[in-house]
Amino acid sequence: MSGQKSVQLVIFDCDGVLIDSEVISARMLVAELAKRDVHITMDYVAHHFLGRSYPVVLQQIRKEFGIDLPPEFETHYRATLLSAFEKDLKPISGVRAVIEQLKPDYCLATSSSPPRLAKSLEITGLKDLFTDRTTTATEVVHGKPAPDLFLLAAQKRGIDPANCLVIEDSENGVKAGLAAGMQVWRFIGGSHLKNLVNSEDVSVGAAHVFTSFEDFYRLRPDLQLAV
Repeated sequence: MSGQKSVQLVIFDCDGVLIDSEVISARMLVAELAKRDVHITMDYVAHHFLGRSYPVVLQQIRKEFGIDLPPEFETHYRATLLSAFEKDLKPISGVRAVIEQLKPDYCLATSSSPPRLAKSLEITGLKDLFTDRTTTATEVVHGKPAPDLFLLAAQKRGIDPANCLVIEDSENGVKAGLAAGMQVWRFIGGSHLKNLVNSEDVSVGAAHVFTSFEDFYRLRPDLQLAV
């Protein structure tokens, strides 16, 4: 299509893009921190923590509130979160159909830990789509908003960053994709982004902002396999 860059690889973020997990993990984090007298809002989580790895979350809490969370906090939080996932976690509506019809190659790049990612894909029935197609923040020194995670994902698939399209929901993810020299679309259809005040501001640089995967091929019909 004229005026549109070639896309040879679509890189999906996981939380908030493939799976509707962010609202669950944000609520759990807010509740667990409140028990330790650290009081934050859902909007604070969206701005500071979405798209970041757990060690970065710890650094932010230490910097902002002067509190060092003990190792048992992480252990308890992760166990409680996985339990909540078992009960409530669902895939984002329409995402499987989009992936199954993609003409370019695709993969997943996430700040989630490998165990959480594996469990999330299993619970949501997306595991079969991403065998040998995942990259996690544990594989790079610098997580989002640095470009390292997306650059490694592209390297694994043998695709030039300029020919990659990143699908992200978070401010840090959008920044990371742009820093990698990739095209970025921002997905804002996850439950966690409804009614948050910073939703528009963080889309700066994204080529498209969309709320439903039903719109995916309307935006780029050339990415869809011929039916």
